[in-house]
Amino acid sequence: MGTSFFPDTMSRKRFREIMRYLRFDLKRTRSRRLQSDKFALAFEVWQRFIYSCFLCYRPGENLTADEQLFPSKARCRFTQYMANKPDKFGIKFWMLVENDTKYLCNAFPYLEKYKLCSANESLPESVVMRLMSPYLNKGRNATTDNFFTSASLARKLKAQDRALLEQ
Repeated sequence: MGTSFFPDTMSRKRFREIMRYLRFDLKRTRSRRLQSDKFALAFEVWQRFIYSCFLCYRPGENLTADEQLFPSKARCRFTQYMANKPDKFGIKFWMLVENDTKYLCNAFPYLEKYKLCSANESLPESVVMRLMSPYLNKGRNATTDNFFTSASLARKLKAQDRALLEQ
């Protein structure tokens, strides 16, 4: 019953023992970090993963920014409800992928609208600019859906493109 790969790798008892001691953060600083960042428990691991994605692949010129809801029944402070998705509850990520290969170029979790954007910037603008930040001034095309589309975002991206042409 099932794949023999897992039991051949290690026993269930050994797996549970490892999981018991496996930690991705420092317990003594956890409560302080959680007060300012809901994603603090996984932040460092996530940042390393995204940095590795950035280092290991040079994307083509066409990138797409969008949201992705990963279904989850976990009880965490940033679980989202999205009525228009097949799985209504989950963890929402803003993602930037390359069009041809669907390779993940940049991503971050949606935690709070108000921490993402400044007073003079809308949420969609802030998300796209943050996702595109490693690729600005490098001749990339950004594709977005109607949620992100705005004249002010187009002006910002065009200004970045103009700065590239002037260099």
